Amino acid sequence: MSSRPIQSLTEYHFDGFSEIIDVRSPAEFAEDHVPGAINCYVLDNAERAEVGTCYKQVNPFEAKKRGAALISQNIGRWLQTHFHDKPRDYRPLVYCWRGGQRSGALATILSRIGWETTVIEGGYRRYRQWVRTLIEEVAPRLRLVILAGLTGTAKTELLQKLEAEGEQVLDLEGMARHRGSLLGADPDAPQPAQKYFESLLARKLDGFDCERIVWIEAESVKIGNIHCPSPLWQQMKRAPAIEITAPVPARVAYLLDHYHHFTTDPEQLMKKLGHLRERLGQETLMRWQRLVDEGQWPAFVTDLLETHYDPTYQRSMRLNQRRIEYRLAMERLDDTTLTETARRLRAVGASTLARAPRQEA
Repeated sequence: MSSRPIQSLTEYHFDGFSEIIDVRSPAEFAEDHVPGAINCYVLDNAERAEVGTCYKQVNPFEAKKRGAALISQNIGRWLQTHFHDKPRDYRPLVYCWRGGQRSGALATILSRIGWETTVIEGGYRRYRQWVRTLIEEVAPRLRLVILAGLTGTAKTELLQKLEAEGEQVLDLEGMARHRGSLLGADPDAPQPAQKYFESLLARKLDGFDCERIVWIEAESVKIGNIHCPSPLWQQMKRAPAIEITAPVPARVAYLLDHYHHFTTDPEQLMKKLGHLRERLGQETLMRWQRLVDEGQWPAFVTDLLETHYDPTYQRSMRLNQRRIEYRLAMERLDDTTLTETARRLRAVGASTLARAPRQEA
């Protein structure tokens, strides 16, 4: 068994391993883990609580005996299931909370079998320190260009096309699994925990060249339940922005295509919009309800944009003092137009950043 310490921020990578194995409990894993890791816990949630209680209320010796029995049972089950068909050249990377007893127990067995097994020295706790330090050090050096625009101007899809063209892209909404608005929750994928969002962010930042543009969508400091880390948020507030525009009918058609789950569940839609009652009044909600009941979806979306989303966007732009350096107009939002617009953005972005003074924290 070998132990791999964190040498530096630039050397803390996980390439070359067959698998990354997190042996912590499912609850610990759900809160955060190394992206790409799997959870082969050696103590489940209840077992971990049981051993901890024994440690405090009885004594450490009895707790260790009970823990050893439970860990042995769980490792035995993983050997008969997850590890039973692993080849001779299998190379796992294992970690727990501090790189101690839990990861050491599994790593010892795997190495005795004959697999080259590595344990992260310092475990998750040291990995978490790396995540926080990387965000703090790299985010202020990013050469961000903000992609701004009213709801329904296909900004996320433009980011995807920019990335396909070889550009550096930071898709916060994708990592947060939320489109950043009242109706932005993904019904099929709950948001990650804050710490795991930061793990995804750190992994993305670690691969960026800070001398090149990084494209990012205009966001609020909060994306659903996820908070944008302060170092990145401060850099976003200073960054120049390019605003995308499109006619209302094109935006309406685009939104109906991409938010189709609401047209199939009108009750859930109106429940969410009920949160706007205090701000927009009962009359507005009743008008929307009538349009939804009658299936007048284009009229409903148009009203929703003009009454709520567009004014909210304008307030956010003023509040965050976004500096619009350039505007790009699209008449349609079809795939061909979006591809052409992404290519135009590459040229516009370079000239926009060249004109803007470089600011670093």
